[in-house]
Amino acid sequence: MEIFIMVLEIIGTIAFAVSGALTGMKKNMDIFGVIILAETTAVGGGIMRDLILGLNPPGTFANPVFAITATATAIITFLPMIRRVLVKNRKIYEIVMLVMDSLGLGIFTVVGIQTAYTVSSRYNIFLLIFVGVITGVGGGVLRDVLAGDTPYIFVKHIYACASIAGAVVCILLWKINSTLAILIGSSVIIVIRFLAAFFRWSLPKANIFDHEKQLP
Repeated sequence: MEIFIMVLEIIGTIAFAVSGALTGMKKNMDIFGVIILAETTAVGGGIMRDLILGLNPPGTFANPVFAITATATAIITFLPMIRRVLVKNRKIYEIVMLVMDSLGLGIFTVVGIQTAYTVSSRYNIFLLIFVGVITGVGGGVLRDVLAGDTPYIFVKHIYACASIAGAVVCILLWKINSTLAILIGSSVIIVIRFLAAFFRWSLPKANIFDHEKQLP
C-alpha cells in the first residue's frame, strides 16, 4: 500500500508541477518563478493537509523527494523545445492544463483522505472530506494567488465540487477496499472535471456587472 501511495503522489506531483510551470511561463516568469510556482502547486496542498492534521514538520520537508520531483519537472517543462509546444499553442496549452490539473486534483484528494485515515484516530466524515479537498485544491489556489489570478476553483467549471464528490465516493468505499476506494474516488474526480470542461458546466454566478452593463 505504501508503494502504491508513493507512486500516486509522484504522478500527482508531476501533474501539478507541470500546471504550475505552465502558469508561470504564461505569465512570462523567469526560470526561478516557474520553479517556485511548480513547487507551490505540487506541494502546497500537502503542506496545508499536514498542518491541519498536526504533522510537524510537514511531509514535504521530512521527505524532499516530492520537492525535488517538482523542481525537475519545472526545469524540463521550461526547456525551449517543450515550452514552444505547450505555451505558444493555446489549444495544446488548455488541454495539457486540463489533464494535468484534473490528474493532480484526483490523486491528491484521495491521498489526503488516506493520510487522514493513517495518522488520525479522531477522524470523522467532515474532517476526511475537508482534508481531502484542501489537499487537492490548496496548491492550485496558492499558484493562482502568486500568479495574480482569481483562484481557478472560484471561477472555472466544476472544480472543488468534483473534489468533494470524489472524496465522498472514496470514503464510502474505504471500508470495503481502500485501494479500490482510492482508484474509484480519483477516477470520479477526473471524469467529472473532463465532463465539466467538455460540456462547460459551471456553478451559478451572480453576473452583477454584466447586468449593470445592460442597464440604460
